Amino acid sequence: MGVLNVTPDSFSEGGHFHGLEFALVRAEEMISEGVDLIDIGGESSRPGAPALPLDDELARVIPVVYALRDLGKPVSVDTYKPGVMREAILAGADMINDINGFRAPGALEAVADSDCALCVMHMQNTPETMQHNPAYKDVAAEVIAFLQARVAAMTAAGIARERICVDPGFGFGKSVEHNFDLLRAVGRIKRELGLPLLAGVSRKSMIGAATGKPVEQRLAGSLAGALAAVAHGAALVRVHDVAETVDALKVWQAAH
Repeated sequence: MGVLNVTPDSFSEGGHFHGLEFALVRAEEMISEGVDLIDIGGESSRPGAPALPLDDELARVIPVVYALRDLGKPVSVDTYKPGVMREAILAGADMINDINGFRAPGALEAVADSDCALCVMHMQNTPETMQHNPAYKDVAAEVIAFLQARVAAMTAAGIARERICVDPGFGFGKSVEHNFDLLRAVGRIKRELGLPLLAGVSRKSMIGAATGKPVEQRLAGSLAGALAAVAHGAALVRVHDVAETVDALKVWQAAH
């Protein structure tokens, strides 16, 4: 899964790809690099990020979804707002990727009647507050329990399990130690949930903590994180550096 941030303040793109024309250029680059799925995000979810008004997010995201439909790759939309979910599905999105686990009022109703794939993520608190001393007794067990509860709510709303994948939410209300505990527990999470797992560690603070490198120098660490996630059983890796990750995975797969 390649990250396509259409936010002016994107730490990954430096704001370069927030315009429609530039978003298309980057999407075409990712396709040439071997991406399988393009994840469009219109609202920053970095620690401390404020909420974005619905109309602003729609204006950023929906034109990009329409523009990418004909490029031949599935499109995911990263949003927790039911209004964006509905419009994204109408525009042809293949997946809704919700950092809030489809907990917002109306979120389940917005997606239930479609055949769109759904990624449900764990997050403690909100992007504005999630890194204010996150605490767990057993982070893997608590993430598993949360995801089990959300999957149960989704299936109770008539959503087929075959549409669902899960995301432990690396960096979303977790310390560095919590994040690496979860990375080691990917296989356990996958087994206990019985669903495909998406892992997103690319360029995150856990990589910086392990390597001592700033965001723009975290490629090697991000590749190691992606390979570790896949080795433990992740079905999808959400990455900023598509070409390099594809090459790393090809070599890893050839050696197994």
